[in-house]
Amino acid sequence: MDSLTATFGAFSDPTRRSLLERLAQGPLSVCDLAAPFRISQQAISKHVAYLERAGLIEKHRQGREHLCSLRADRFKEAAEWVGDYRRFWEQSFDRLEDYLRELQARNTTPSPGADILDMGVGHRIDPPRPAKGET
Repeated sequence: MDSLTATFGAFSDPTRRSLLERLAQGPLSVCDLAAPFRISQQAISKHVAYLERAGLIEKHRQGREHLCSLRADRFKEAAEWVGDYRRFWEQSFDRLEDYLRELQARNTTPSPGADILDMGVGHRIDPPRPAKGET
């Protein structure tokens, strides 16, 4: 599995995202990392193993504890990949904004009796006729 697939697979799970958010504050032991979750230690360990295989975290021993910490390089790789698409969407939105401004500039208030077909409504509106005796 390529690294981006593993990274986004890891991001796809809300528990793993929460674990990453906690590790963004600094290294934690697996026990401390698991503390706020209402799932078993075994389930947390599986999530930690997934994050480790994806290269998003690393574990190292400190005495009797296993400390987990983030690996910035994988986050950078994912951010760069997303950044390429962000530029694409920003350019698309800029083109859409230009097009909408052009449409707005062409749009004028219709005069009485104007054909609304040009405005996309699909039917003609006739001007009101004065009542008998009015003019």
